[in-house]
Amino acid sequence: MTDRNSRRISQYVLVSANGVAGEPLPWAGPYFGPGSAAHSLDVLRRSDAMLMGRRTYEIFSRQWPAIEGPYADHLNAMPKFVFSSTLRRAEWTNTTVVPGDVARAVAELKQRPGGNLVVYGHGQFGQTICDAGLVDDLTLTVVPVFADGAPLFRPGGSARRWTLVSAGPGRDPGLATLSYRSVAGGDA
Repeated sequence: MTDRNSRRISQYVLVSANGVAGEPLPWAGPYFGPGSAAHSLDVLRRSDAMLMGRRTYEIFSRQWPAIEGPYADHLNAMPKFVFSSTLRRAEWTNTTVVPGDVARAVAELKQRPGGNLVVYGHGQFGQTICDAGLVDDLTLTVVPVFADGAPLFRPGGSARRWTLVSAGPGRDPGLATLSYRSVAGGDA
């Protein structure tokens, strides 16, 4: 839930047709084409900073610093916050490690002046901030595969209420996109 004076957090998640969100690269990669790439760059350009957990940081920080192009250049230059109790320092340019209580730290970051914040994926960090009611907009890109792995929402999470904002074809053939906004009061 966001008040008028805070930044919005938008979370973007790749999810299989059977609800798996964990480790999407092997099964989602073949569907990610020029339309998805252009949309991802637009999302970054509309965001002031990127938020992530340690696992996403480890994957992204190995991959993106070595790549050139508009998306990589923007991602590498933008401020990034990694929320982790085990990571001590970040090697990736413009990355700040934030230890401690994730929900409290993200809530404080939302209250700072600035533009909107983006989150890619939905691992432990993503579920934690959803459970805490900190995610304002949730976009699911459904990939037409059945995959093994971690489900989008794991047992024990808080039941949040969302309202559908839009639904339709994804940015590339075969994909579907569902965009939701958090409902004020959020609990189901």
